[in-house]
Amino acid sequence: MQKNNYLLGLALCLISTIFWGSQFPVMEPVLKVIDPFYFTLMRYGSVAIIFAILLLITEGKKAFHMDGHLLKLWLLGSSAIAGYSFLAFAGQKMAGNSGSIITSVLMAVQPLLAVLVARVYRGTRPTKVALLSMAVALIGVLLVVTNGNLSILTSGSHTLIAVVLILLGALCWVIYTTGGADFTDWSILRFSTLSTILGIGTVIVLLAIATAAGWLHIPTSNAVGSILPEWLYMVIPAGVIAVFTWNLGNRIVSPINGILFMNIVPVTSFIISAVIGYKVGSFEIIGAAIVISALIANNIYNRKHSS
Repeated sequence: MQKNNYLLGLALCLISTIFWGSQFPVMEPVLKVIDPFYFTLMRYGSVAIIFAILLLITEGKKAFHMDGHLLKLWLLGSSAIAGYSFLAFAGQKMAGNSGSIITSVLMAVQPLLAVLVARVYRGTRPTKVALLSMAVALIGVLLVVTNGNLSILTSGSHTLIAVVLILLGALCWVIYTTGGADFTDWSILRFSTLSTILGIGTVIVLLAIATAAGWLHIPTSNAVGSILPEWLYMVIPAGVIAVFTWNLGNRIVSPINGILFMNIVPVTSFIISAVIGYKVGSFEIIGAAIVISALIANNIYNRKHSS
């Protein structure tokens, strides 16, 4: 029975990372017709409604009480919903044709970013292996970003800015995940629902300010209608289902085992991008392999020294 539960946990982690890896190629056509900021409202606004209905049905009105955690939930929700989505997809759009590949690889670096967050948030010192893994992963990231042409970083292109935005977005998600570990006495659904609702509140305020200032414009009905399939995919599989399967899977197999599945994100993105016509370069493949190898090496070290 215990073995079956463990296999279930692994399967759940695999499902979520496949959905997350596929979301970046899916977003390519979306970013050409609608900005990532209003799409964040469309996506996570829908997710918040679904979560809220499920929470009301399963746990009742009392589950919507913050229990004195309003500020923390708001900060974590804003980091995940506004921070991650705004920055990651804005960076992907700026990166151009290779945006989905670059974004997916940078998302896979989250386990190493978690080492830095743990140092600041919990005072946990990073190991030498973790620091070495970060350095090796950085080399891999540079190969993916530049496709072997390092002059891109100094040629005045937007590539470097895009990388910074995506990494900051990934960092925002790591902060959300790290802070979420403080709510183990809450159900996964309750934490996900309340943090998402508060995060959407931040998104609405920011969009209202930006729209009033003329920096953003409300998307037309034609624009929204043209990306309806992608919107549904980002809400259901890559939103509600992926969050549930990820959190539940990690609870079963433990984060140290579940986090390894983040390596699936760039692999999935590479495969889908290749299928739809993007020519994946050899340096991009080599760079992704280096990043994945660094993550695996750090994971193996952590396993040995945590047992």
